[in-house]
Amino acid sequence: MSDKPWQQQMTGQAAVAVDRICAGLPRIARGGVILRAPYLEDYPLFESIVTGPRGRWIGGPLSPEKAWEDFLQMVAGWVLRGAGLWTVERESNGERVGFVVINDEKGDPEMELGFLFPAENEGKGYAFAAGEAARNNAFFALNRETLVSWVDPENARAIRLAERLGAVRDPATDLGGAIAYRYARPEFSM
Repeated sequence: MSDKPWQQQMTGQAAVAVDRICAGLPRIARGGVILRAPYLEDYPLFESIVTGPRGRWIGGPLSPEKAWEDFLQMVAGWVLRGAGLWTVERESNGERVGFVVINDEKGDPEMELGFLFPAENEGKGYAFAAGEAARNNAFFALNRETLVSWVDPENARAIRLAERLGAVRDPATDLGGAIAYRYARPEFSM
């Protein structure tokens, strides 16, 4: 629980409204993970990732204030753009393991697929399963024609993940020191 009033859980009718809104967001189960709407109780994990050493991969580590702004922007994407941040849970026990996002950040020329996972959850397949589900959502549910991941050139794990998800290097789309990996629209399969 946060000592910041703006990060406190809502109660009463406000809590009911939050649940109704979140119930309307896509929920996807795939590969042992569930992508679900983000709630305030997910924020501490998000903050720990982006304000800690792993934040270097997204231009940080971020300050707690900037982390909160990023969280709000990615969650607001659902209302304003129809895409945003998902919390990723293990399907077997509901444990939060990270985040995946499809979003248009200010200044980005196109929609991006991003991953935020703590170090202890690397190498377990969570990011791949979540990334595959989010990528497919962007192409098939949102009918996007393009999708890219901008990756820190020193983040070898993120580069391998993008490549496993079918992305290829696209130097023409590099952005502010990040290198671009472009996703081709996958074949539809059930």
